[in-house]
Amino acid sequence: MTEAHLDDDCIFCKIIRGEIPCFKVLEDADVLALMDVNPIAPGHVLVIPKHHAKDILETPLDCVGKAFAGAGRAARAVQKTLAPDGINILQANGPGAKQSVFHLHVHVIPRGMDDGLSMNWELAPGDMDQIGRLAEQIASNVE
Repeated sequence: MTEAHLDDDCIFCKIIRGEIPCFKVLEDADVLALMDVNPIAPGHVLVIPKHHAKDILETPLDCVGKAFAGAGRAARAVQKTLAPDGINILQANGPGAKQSVFHLHVHVIPRGMDDGLSMNWELAPGDMDQIGRLAEQIASNVE
């Protein structure tokens, strides 16, 4: 595991340190899962690694893995508790993706049929040649 690093000014780091209260769902040495106080749906949980980095691009991969493992644990608990029709796992990076707190975090969002949430999209076939070219370009940049 990457050595833990917390930021003095980050709200999630302050929550991890216990300086700001939260409604904890789970906590271990690597992650903290808590209820989102601005939920998009009842049971909306946030999972944050106990290592400060602004997004998935800057977070060490072992911390990313721990955050998503925590999201899996939180999702199972949400499913058992609320029995929603579905669960979205969402992770945003940067202003274009509407990231609001610049500390990697994973949203676990219970969903209901026709709940009116607008994060789904209709399927539309893409240009297979363009998709193939992009796949080759992206694959060449995998580290």
